[in-house]
Amino acid sequence: MTLASIVRASATSPPLDPSKAEAHQQLQQELQHSEYAAAQPGFFDVLSQEIGKWLQGLLSRFGAPTGAPSFDLFGVFATVALLALVVALVVLAFFLFGLPRINRRGRTAGALFGDEDERDSQALRKSAESAAAAGDFATAIEDAFRSIARGLAERAIVLTFPGTTAHAFAAQAGAAFPGFTRELAASADAFDRVRYLGKAGTAADWELVRGLESTLRSTRPLLEDVTA
Repeated sequence: MTLASIVRASATSPPLDPSKAEAHQQLQQELQHSEYAAAQPGFFDVLSQEIGKWLQGLLSRFGAPTGAPSFDLFGVFATVALLALVVALVVLAFFLFGLPRINRRGRTAGALFGDEDERDSQALRKSAESAAAAGDFATAIEDAFRSIARGLAERAIVLTFPGTTAHAFAAQAGAAFPGFTRELAASADAFDRVRYLGKAGTAADWELVRGLESTLRSTRPLLEDVTA
């Protein structure tokens, strides 16, 4: 090797004992290589670290240990998505099935217009239809009107209690179904005639009460919950 080549090699090679400025420049040049850039933390890594620091700081305020393992951002997203799904299912269930009725039978069965009666609205309706088919319109009218009252109680629209009269019930039901106040009052009159005045009842009164029971069963009330 000639002296000139040795001089050129020494001029292009980094010094064996560089100064502070030269060492910094060499480090910057080295870090610009692609393998170092690929090793840099990404956006989600930085975000995960920052959220982890925030949570650790929050826990430290409540006396919780802060030496927790590194924060898992994917785990948080999965947990939040699961909770959102559960909430959506609960809301959907409320829309489809309504609020749960706690011990609903205990609230609706029992005394009804002066008589103890444990039958639900469907059983009362079937009894009314059987009585009407046999020509016993008095029983048919009584049971059909009771079916109206029990059905609204089962839907938690109007609740009846011992001592509630037919007309008091009709007034409360009329607040929930303002378009049927006249039919409710007329049905209460028909009930009182056969229940307290001993009238035989008529086919016309039976058709009135039967039609009202069928209509209210599929009609949405104006008020969500009216209690008598």
